[in-house]
Amino acid sequence: MSDSFICSICGQEHIGLVTDWAYKLPHEVWAIPEAERSEKARFNNDLCQFDERNFIRCVLDMPFAEASGNFGWGVWAEVDWPTFERYLELYDEDGNSEPTHLGKLANALPAYSGSLGTPVVIQFRDPSKRPSLYLKPGDESRLALEQRAGINEARYHEILNIIGQA
Repeated sequence: MSDSFICSICGQEHIGLVTDWAYKLPHEVWAIPEAERSEKARFNNDLCQFDERNFIRCVLDMPFAEASGNFGWGVWAEVDWPTFERYLELYDEDGNSEPTHLGKLANALPAYSGSLGTPVVIQFRDPSKRPSLYLKPGDESRLALEQRAGINEARYHEILNIIGQA
């Protein structure tokens, strides 16, 4: 396993293993042919609208069970219009005290079969951070269990192999 990686954002080599994996768009929007994508959907790095659907980019953190830190999935959540509108209102403000909002995971995580469409809870944060995404308390999927309990080193390396970063 390599002890460095090339960042897809800055293009620079970084020492260590990848500790986050991000999706540029929701699954269904990414599936639109690139030549048609900007005609059918409106999007930037944080927000996306496709037909009557609304999406917010979030971070789903998976704590490391045997070390400090976490593995962050940069994912999109599909939300209803009132949630999307509220996020727009708070975009440049601190949303930490805002009540949580509901949504659905809009990306299929390759390490977690069936993750696309999973119900989620979203917590807005301060303007320098994307909202946090949590699996619902009653969810017993592997994704939810690992988010609550953390991932051990073996599972972390398994995830890196699955996403092709090993």
